[in-house]
Amino acid sequence: MPRLVWITDPHFNFVTGERFYAFIEEIAGHAPDALLVGGDIAEARDVGLFLNMMDEAMDCPIYFVLGNHDFYHGSIAGVRAMVREICRGNQKLIWLNDAGVISLSPTTALIGHDGWADGRLGDYAGSTVLLNDYLLIDELAGLDAMRRLIQLNGLGDEAAGHVRKVLPAAQEHHRQTILLTHVPPFLQSCWHEGKISGDDWLPHMSCGAAGDAIAEIMGERPDRKMLVLCGHTHSGGEVDILDNVHVSTGGAKYGAPAIARVWDVD
Repeated sequence: MPRLVWITDPHFNFVTGERFYAFIEEIAGHAPDALLVGGDIAEARDVGLFLNMMDEAMDCPIYFVLGNHDFYHGSIAGVRAMVREICRGNQKLIWLNDAGVISLSPTTALIGHDGWADGRLGDYAGSTVLLNDYLLIDELAGLDAMRRLIQLNGLGDEAAGHVRKVLPAAQEHHRQTILLTHVPPFLQSCWHEGKISGDDWLPHMSCGAAGDAIAEIMGERPDRKMLVLCGHTHSGGEVDILDNVHVSTGGAKYGAPAIARVWDVD
């Protein structure tokens, strides 16, 4: 049975090199067969550096997605192009947006996508929340609220389209699928200090389009199970969305990266 270690929102740009390597040693101490990294690794200027540092320090495959912070002080298109180039020909460092279906065992598949908070849940029109995303990411900076919503909808639709493509493929030969993403895809999985985020924050913290895709596909396959791993909110929580869909939202704290989960898959 392969052993997985999952981390999310490590924000390595907030830690010293000593703390980074101590954390890597902590992960290695669990002897993982694969490391899952749920985004917000760093920022545009250094996410590539930390990906390479993880690659050099770890002996196992590293399956990862990107989070909103990974694009700060840069562009979505530019960071994705850089990450794609870093992963080109690398058998150990695998960006799940490009990877399709990963067979972890005869019964369990891994898929993933960055995801994006798409403004569809909660009250976007009435929200006064202004994330740094809307100031520090090229594709979102300088837009008024409605033009920004169009961009957010498009990013959410991209995530949903990926799920609709790869989830059925994963289900063909696996009883269970693990979906690694950054942004919670359901209202019920968008935790803040033990409660669900309010309507003002939900548009900026959840990917409604991806959640709709998951619910539709899994609702039609009661013989299949799904585990969704997400982060973004920095508050942890667990919830069953359907009888066959469980979502685990990992907590996080700036300057103190932590392991969210260690487990052996069937």
